Amino acid sequence: MGEGQTIPLSQPQAHYLFGVMRQGVGDAVLLFNGEAGEWRADVIEAGKQRGGALQVAEQTAPQRNPPDLWLMFAPIKKARTDFIVEKAAEMGAAQIIPVQTEFTNAERIRQDRLQAHAVEAAEQCGGTFVPEVSDLHRLDRMLANWPEERHLMFCDEALAGHAATLGRDLPRGAPWAILIGPEGGFSEAERARLAALPQAYAISLGPRILRADTAAVAAMTLWQTTLGDWT
Repeated sequence: MGEGQTIPLSQPQAHYLFGVMRQGVGDAVLLFNGEAGEWRADVIEAGKQRGGALQVAEQTAPQRNPPDLWLMFAPIKKARTDFIVEKAAEMGAAQIIPVQTEFTNAERIRQDRLQAHAVEAAEQCGGTFVPEVSDLHRLDRMLANWPEERHLMFCDEALAGHAATLGRDLPRGAPWAILIGPEGGFSEAERARLAALPQAYAISLGPRILRADTAAVAAMTLWQTTLGDWT
């Protein structure tokens, strides 16, 4: 993306911009592609059905990438899963990975729909990066092939009642992942596998057991304020 470049719009993009947002020729919009920051562009062609075109004018913000942080969570009810994806995108996850645990009710997800939610969240909060939302992965297979360099913050509901802490002496600037369990908790086999993983750190999220969507926000806040880019 660069000054003077013409950006063609797809029909769905044109419908949203001109039909929903009521923009027209001469109006300015903000663009980002996840790599080159934010740019102002002017509408030079507008058509709800046939598409349209924008012309890039100037850069308005630099590229802002999140830390190398994965958010892993077991899918729950549709609206609450959507919430987790949206908040993870807003709060600085680099990748969002739904995982199937022994007690996960969902056997499949709509990856394309969740990815669209991540795009919308980035647009609405002025972000310049959209995290990838992966398809559903089995947790046992992921742990069996866990990368040596990636640390894992394991939110353990069995520790509820302890203070929510994450040691500041843990590696900063390193690849990390946060794991949120299913509504029924982790199985004993999963808990044992996590405890045996050298890169895993079991933490409490405070004195109360939190719902999965609340836990995702609490965990990301704890990590970002301790080891992430909020400090």
